[in-house]
Amino acid sequence: MMAQAHSALSQITFAVYPCNSDSSFRRSILKTNNVRFHDKSWISVSDFDLKTKNVVHSRSQRILCFSVQQASKPKVGVSPLLLEDPKEPPMHLYKPKEPYSATIVSVERLVGPKAPGETCHIVIDHGGNVPYWEGQSYGVIPPGENPKKPGSPNNVRLYSIASTRYGDSFDGKTASFCVRRAVYYDPDTGKEDPSKQGVCSNFLCDSNPGDKVKITGPSGKIMLLPEDNPKATHIMIATGTGVAPYRAYLRRMFMESVPTFKFGGLAWLFLGVANTDSLLYDDEFSQYLRDYPDNFRYDRALSREQKNKNGGKMYVQDKIEEYSDEIFKLLDTGAHIYFCGLKGMMPGIQDTLKRVAEQRGESWDEKLSQLKKNKQWHVEVY
Repeated sequence: MMAQAHSALSQITFAVYPCNSDSSFRRSILKTNNVRFHDKSWISVSDFDLKTKNVVHSRSQRILCFSVQQASKPKVGVSPLLLEDPKEPPMHLYKPKEPYSATIVSVERLVGPKAPGETCHIVIDHGGNVPYWEGQSYGVIPPGENPKKPGSPNNVRLYSIASTRYGDSFDGKTASFCVRRAVYYDPDTGKEDPSKQGVCSNFLCDSNPGDKVKITGPSGKIMLLPEDNPKATHIMIATGTGVAPYRAYLRRMFMESVPTFKFGGLAWLFLGVANTDSLLYDDEFSQYLRDYPDNFRYDRALSREQKNKNGGKMYVQDKIEEYSDEIFKLLDTGAHIYFCGLKGMMPGIQDTLKRVAEQRGESWDEKLSQLKKNKQWHVEVY
C-alpha cells in the first residue's frame, strides 16, 4: 500500500488501518495516454512523479499510515489532485468497439466459508488512463464469442466501481470491483448447470495477476456522490455487491485526505446479506464507526441469523422500517438516499416506505415524486 505524508502542520500523529481487502497493491507504469472529453484534458497519471513507497504486507498484517497534521485521525494522502479539477464527470472514454486493455492486479475472496456463494474483490490497473468518479461504473467485456451472435465478442457487463477515483493504491491508477460469482442451478435437479454460469463474473473471479481485461466507460451519473454540501446526510442501502459504490463514498469521506472535500455530515449504511460470513468490507466500515461515531452509522441485516419484529427473516427493508421515523425526518431535511443491489430488493423496500408514509399520514407517491424532483433519490439495481 502507498501513503503520502500530509502537508506539515504542527503535530505528528499516526494510525493503524485494517487492510483486509487491499492485500495486494502493485504499481504498474503503463504507456502515457492523454484523454480528452468535454473540452478538458485528462492527463495520464503516469505523467507525474509520485513520491511514494511500496509496502509489502500479507492479509493478516496492518498498514501503519503516518500523517503530519493537527487532526487526531490522520487520513491517507492521495494523488494526483488534478483528478479533482474537472467540473463534469468523465463519460464513455472507451467504448465496446475500442475498449481499454487493463491489467488484473489482484483477486481476493471477500467472504467466509459459511457464505452462500463466492464474492471477490478485484483490483485492476488502468494506468491512470480511464479516470472516473465515485458512483460510476465500468463495462467489462469477457473473452470469447457471444453465444447468441457467433463471431461477435461477448456483451459488455457493467460493474459498479468499488474504489474512489484514486483507486485502491491511492495513486489514481487502479480501480476495483466487488463481484459475486454467478452460479445457476437446474430447477429440476437442484444441481449446478455449468452451461449457464455467469460468463463475466467467472472470468473475473478466476483471473490472475497480470491477466488482461477489456474495460469500457466510465458511465453513469445517477449514483454520483453529491459534494456541494459537505455536511449533507447520505443514507445508503445495499444488498450484497450493491455495497460497491458505498465503499467508494466512505473511503472518500473517511479514509482519504482530499483538500477540496472535507466531509462533516452523516453517512448511514444499511447492508443486507445472508450471514456474518457474507459481510463485505466489514473491517473497513467498522473502523470508520470507531473513528467517526458522529458521522457514520452502520446497520447490518443478516437474513439467516437475525429475526425481524414478526419473527421472520431480517431483510434490509426490515432494518429500514426499524429506523423509519428517523429516516423520514432526515429525508424531510434534505438527506440523499441511495439504493444499490439486485432489482428484487426494491419492491419490498418500496412497500415498507409506502406503509410507513401512510402511518405518518403522508402520500408516498407524492413524497417520492418530491424526492426525485429534489434529486435526493438515487437508484441503481441490476
